[in-house]
Amino acid sequence: MILITGATGTIGSDVVRLLVARGVPHRALTRDPARARFGPGTEVVRGDYDDPESLTAAATGADAVFMVNAPGAAAPGAHDRALLAAVGAAGVRRAVKLSAIGTGEPGSGRFSAWHVPGEQALRDGPLRWTVLRPSMFASNFLWWADDIRAGRPVPDQYGGGAQGVVDPADIAAVAVEALLADGHHGRTYTLTGPEALAVPDMAACVGKALGREVASAEVSEADSRAFVISTGIPAEFADGVLEGLAFVRAGGNAVVTDDVERVLGRPPRTFEEWAREHRAAFA
Repeated sequence: MILITGATGTIGSDVVRLLVARGVPHRALTRDPARARFGPGTEVVRGDYDDPESLTAAATGADAVFMVNAPGAAAPGAHDRALLAAVGAAGVRRAVKLSAIGTGEPGSGRFSAWHVPGEQALRDGPLRWTVLRPSMFASNFLWWADDIRAGRPVPDQYGGGAQGVVDPADIAAVAVEALLADGHHGRTYTLTGPEALAVPDMAACVGKALGREVASAEVSEADSRAFVISTGIPAEFADGVLEGLAFVRAGGNAVVTDDVERVLGRPPRTFEEWAREHRAAFA
């Protein structure tokens, strides 16, 4: 039995899909089960980080937990510590935490410290643990869709800085292997795609999928800040986001690893493959 937090999110929903396909019993944790939309193969349970008893009840009988704690959801590490206390009391033996590339790395911005307390709590505890540190999700670039449909250049907020952009489906597949298979205890996996790509490279991949050119245009720091705030990110978090953008512009995220292939036994999927599969979102 696998308990999944963040089950409606980008990675969590793919984890659910893969567990359903394998016929593995699993539970999706949500604050409001009445509003959850899962298929008949998924058990939905109530859980609230501010209600420790609900977390313990949700974890009772589970063998492993998939941990998701999005920046801004609570104080750094608060949700992770609450969940770890609950699953420990329930007798869960294994945990896989979704973290982020560059966690704790100097110069990568204040958000790089977000997952540090949760990672440390996991390492200090009794569970068999695995930490996943994925690079930028390919799906993050779905926000280009309106510009592409309107024929506008896509914004390059990274100033040509490259990233090892990774397909979320690969992250979920690695998570499922770490949840179900032995050999991953004590491992921290940095998950990337097979190559480091800058925005013009990714725009070209989307253009190839669409059969037409997709251009890109660099964005000033002032315009980047305005855009970040326009997406709903609170102004007090904007500076942290801009620090991350500057880190990428300076080449700090141009990282490619073979961790996906080591776990899955196949190369990671390319951004071009992802763009082809999501062509309809941009067309």
